[in-house]
Amino acid sequence: MSLGGGGPGQQQLQQLSEEIEALEEEREHLEDEIEDLEAEKFEIDEAIEGIETLENGSTVQVPLGGGAYVRAEVQDINEVAVELGGGYAAELEEGDAIETLETKQDTLDDRIDEVKEEISEIEAESAELEQQAQQAQQQMMQQMQQQQQGGGE
Repeated sequence: MSLGGGGPGQQQLQQLSEEIEALEEEREHLEDEIEDLEAEKFEIDEAIEGIETLENGSTVQVPLGGGAYVRAEVQDINEVAVELGGGYAAELEEGDAIETLETKQDTLDDRIDEVKEEISEIEAESAELEQQAQQAQQQMMQQMQQQQQGGGE
């Protein structure tokens, strides 16, 4: 014999539980997105620092892909290739390259703020659903108690 007989209250609880679980998965996905955005910002910070501190003749490790690097010498730090997006890159002077990278960071900051706002909305919705689930469960318990009291007399 199942508790509540699988009636409407049980179905409502099941539905609320599924909605809460879906919101939790969405929140986790958004938190992962924030981590990725923060990692991208960190890489941009490193690039800006490199542009600002490297000089002509500096030796650097250049990634070849697949985790392989080659040692190379900077010939002209004033000419920096910067990805612009969509598979395009531009060769920019040092100051313009830094400005472009800082603009990318601002865009990332804006997206992080948007994602954090989405997470706040999800958390509020989830809290509301949890409260509804708690109320539904209390109602089911009260109904069960009433049925037991009514059936025992």
